[in-house]
Order: sequence, then structure tokens, then C-alpha cells
Amino acid sequence: MKRKDHFSISNMSNLREFYNGKRVFITGHTGFKGTWLTRMLLLMGADVTGYSLEPPTDPSLFEMSETSRDIAHIIGDVRDREKLVATLLDAKPDIVLHLAAQPIVRESYKYPAYTYETNVMGTVNICEAVRLSDTVKSFLNVTTDKVYLNDDIDRPEGFREDEQLDGYDPYSNSKSCSELVTHSYIRSFFNEKGIAVSTARAGNVIGGGDYAIDRIIPDCVRAAEKGETIIVRSPYSIRPYQHVLEPLRAYLMIAMEQYEDKSKAGYYNVGPDDTDCIETGKLVDLFCKAWGEGASWEERSDGGPHEATFLKLNCDKLKETFSWEPSWNIEKAVRMVVQFEKAKSTSSAEIREEMEKEINEMV
Repeated sequence: MKRKDHFSISNMSNLREFYNGKRVFITGHTGFKGTWLTRMLLLMGADVTGYSLEPPTDPSLFEMSETSRDIAHIIGDVRDREKLVATLLDAKPDIVLHLAAQPIVRESYKYPAYTYETNVMGTVNICEAVRLSDTVKSFLNVTTDKVYLNDDIDRPEGFREDEQLDGYDPYSNSKSCSELVTHSYIRSFFNEKGIAVSTARAGNVIGGGDYAIDRIIPDCVRAAEKGETIIVRSPYSIRPYQHVLEPLRAYLMIAMEQYEDKSKAGYYNVGPDDTDCIETGKLVDLFCKAWGEGASWEERSDGGPHEATFLKLNCDKLKETFSWEPSWNIEKAVRMVVQFEKAKSTSSAEIREEMEKEINEMV
């Protein structure tokens, strides 16, 4: 059931009005989150330019929905500063949303140098492009909830924005570095240029159309579709799970609010309410219940690299600054994933229709 909160009731119409006709530049638009974000902006009437590598998974939500036909779609690597700068300056955006990243913890152990090159130098390069622009007024760098120094101690209050940044693994640490790069550019360049800049540290997202490796819900979907038992590596790990549309509407809100009032720029955690910070095993229980068909899971550790057991965000700053509240609880979020995957077809029009239906229900 949708919660009756101030933001979703009264302010989402403001988002639609604000983004209608705005020029928005997105890095990482071919990814799972990037595709959903692009579809949201298109529904709001924005003029979108996307800069990204080819879609990172096969199948790909971006290709399944044929989103490239509705935007200025540029294939490029954020490590290529010359191309990135030229593309952004040519697009003349009002707003820049930086999502491009190597986003998988386990992949960062396999390819640490690539992870740092993408997540750190990619941030340097997008900051350079924004610095050289005469049109950008609002810039949001999307990082992660894993940027904090995590001692794996249960913190009932969760991590706050002013705590130490020092992620453990190459992915998390590279995102901590991305934050620091952004902070330096704000002090050194963006404040002087009058560009409003924020970073958003989002919790774990779930949603239809995510086919990445080493993510629990995509693993659940793949196993359930085959009638296989779901394998869960760390069922007692606590994570701030939320539907993908939750942080995306928060990103759009932050970028809009700081565009209109630079005092709103800052560093924001974006996560669910405390009751939705749950163990992974409980998340999979919810999935099995929603999927039906005898879906089940078992614990099986593969002796993989270190990942934090406890992770919870304190989102008071976001709530107090913007009167923001999550719209969907975790049960609803899981049901929406199952609804999407069971309704999935080979028709791009039907996939877009399902995405638009969920976006309209959220916003």
C-alpha cells in the first residue's frame, strides 16, 4: 500500500513541471538504474543525452525497452576525458546526473585497477566536463551506501553523512574516492562558478529488469525461472534494500531543489525506513512468497572475498531537508519485481508500458 507522505502526494507534480523541457545529461544511462532514470525523465518531458558504455548485461533492460530511440544516445567511456567533455559541451545540459560506474563488489576484487580507473578518474573527467561547461547549473554524483568506514558493528542509528569515508573493498573505496574528488571540485571550482553540486549515497536497489551478476534479486529471478533452488551466500547480512524508483526520484528531487536553491546542495544518504533494512534471507523469503510456484532457497557460502555484514543508512538529513519519505515498503518492492518479471515479454512496447505504469504509480 502506498504511504501517504508529503513528498509523493504534493511535490511529484513539481518534478514533472520542472523537468519538462530541461536538458539532462546522464552518464551510465544504459545500465539498470540508468535505464529506469531515463524512462522517468522522458515521461517528464526532459531532453535527455546519455553517455555510457554498451549495455552491461545480456539481456539488457536498455535494449529490451529500445530506449536509445528516444534520446541522444552516445556510446563512450567515462575514462575517455576528451570525448566525454566534448559530448557534454555539445549537449549544453542544464543538469548532469553521474551514474556511470563499475558497480559490483566482487568484480572489483577481480579488476581493481579498472574499478578505480572508472569510478575515480571517471568522476574526475565528468567534473572536468562540468567545470568547463557554461550551461550546467545542477550536478549530482551518485555514489553508494558503502562509502563509509564500516567496522561491521551493529549501528541501530545507521551511518550518517558526516562519518568517515573509507570503503573496504576496491569498489567501495573507489566510491569513497569519488566523493572526495567531488568535494574538492566543489570547493575549488563549482562554488565559484555557481554550480550546485550534491552526492547521493544510495542503499541496495531492486527492481524489474536487473540482470547483473552477484546481485541477490537477479540471482533469485534466474533460479526461479529455471525452477531451481535459490542459493544465498550471506542470508544474515543486513542491507538497506529499496525499489530502484525510490532513489531515482530522490536524485531528481535533489537535482531540482538545488537547481532552484543552491543552499540545498550537500551529501545525502538515500535509503529505506529502518523496518526495511532487513537480512538478505528475509528478502529472499519475501521473493519466494511473491513468486510462488514452490520457490525456495538454501544457504551456501562460496568462500568469496570480504563483504560487510551490517549496513544501514540514517536518512534523517534527506527527510528533514526535503520532507521526503519512501513510498513503497520492501514487501511492495519485491512484489513489483515479480510483477515485472512475470509480465516480461519480447515486445519493447509492452516493456516500456510496464515501466511507465510502475513509474506513474510511484510518482
